[in-house]
Amino acid sequence: MRTWGSFVALAAVLLLPASVTPAAAAVRAPVRRLPAAPPCPNVPAPATRPPQPPPAPDPVARAVGGAALDTAGLVVPPASTAPPAVTATSWVVADLDSGAVLGGCGPHEYGVPASVQKLLLAATMLPRLDPHREVTVTAGDLAVEPGSSAVGLVEGGHYRIETIWLGLLLRSGNEAANALARLGGGPDGLAGGVRAMNEEAHRLGARQTHAVTPSGLDGPGQFTSAYDLALIARACFADPAFREYAATRVAQIPAQPAQRAKGFAISNDNMLLDHYPGALGGKTGFTDLARHTYVGAAERDGRRLVVTLLGAEVTTQRGWQQGAALLDWGFAQPRDARVGRLVEPGELDRSAPPPGGAASALAGHADLRGGGAAPGPRPGAGVTVAVGAVLTAGGVLLLARRRRHAAVVAMSTGSALREPEIPEQE
Repeated sequence: MRTWGSFVALAAVLLLPASVTPAAAAVRAPVRRLPAAPPCPNVPAPATRPPQPPPAPDPVARAVGGAALDTAGLVVPPASTAPPAVTATSWVVADLDSGAVLGGCGPHEYGVPASVQKLLLAATMLPRLDPHREVTVTAGDLAVEPGSSAVGLVEGGHYRIETIWLGLLLRSGNEAANALARLGGGPDGLAGGVRAMNEEAHRLGARQTHAVTPSGLDGPGQFTSAYDLALIARACFADPAFREYAATRVAQIPAQPAQRAKGFAISNDNMLLDHYPGALGGKTGFTDLARHTYVGAAERDGRRLVVTLLGAEVTTQRGWQQGAALLDWGFAQPRDARVGRLVEPGELDRSAPPPGGAASALAGHADLRGGGAAPGPRPGAGVTVAVGAVLTAGGVLLLARRRRHAAVVAMSTGSALREPEIPEQE
């Protein structure tokens, strides 16, 4: 595999156009690709049902943000230090402000989100819902899996929307997710809310994300990627209300006298806030199918980074601790370090190829590479074609490896059963 990796890297250099824009050159800079384990271990998760294959790989979607991100293994800048070993099957570290992707492991590999899905709900519904509006919780909102995460809202209770947001982001309340999706979903209620989430994912450029439930409880055909989560997290942290909610340590859920329900306090289950200097917040997640998932952000010396990880096992480190270790690695890298970038909202739609012309992962489109139009014919085109043919043959071997990798990512594409969700600290 190392032999193929070296050859692919050489061939990729030959495939680059003779001149590129500065933005494209930054994304196309040589990168170091290392094996998936270690320091990027791929630990199979204990399966509660036979693993299901993820959706078929889309070469265009896998190249979003830069062709170097199209790997099932580790991708880091050439001069970087080795990232810490974690159990997550995929992860990304990115800059919230510049959008630079500092490194990742299988950035575009499909995974199951669990409660980090709630960040997509937040990105979708925060602009739609008045936080000061008082609403009534319904029986349908409370229809969640027995034993799954709930904040403790009661049927018929009257709550301000900002209180429901706090219940969602501090305690991962699945009934809060149902209520917010219903309230922001228009005439179609919760179903409309989920549809809006998928539309927002598309707008953000998260083309490997598909929501089935607003809470992240497992559903058939629900998936995401570490790269997509970074796009979604960036949109969330751009919203002042989200930053306030995500950084809140303790909040009060008001009493509901008509329902004879007492008020109570809730605390934030994201331990990064208490143990990592400069922590900005994020989201934890867990289901038996997804295993541990995590999104966390922090600021240091005026630099804001986000880490996203999927499919982690808690052996010696919890999800937030693995995230903290990766954030430390990210902050230790030079400010200009990058292997790709986070695309801007709407960018992929604005730069879509004309009808009848399919985008190519090697064509240098601005929507995939970060700048520059597709290059015209240039000297050495025949060599390029020959190299491309060899790359295609090599791709067969790489695809086999990716399929083996996909087998350990338990995707729920055929069963409507869902697993209970458990707060990470439990």
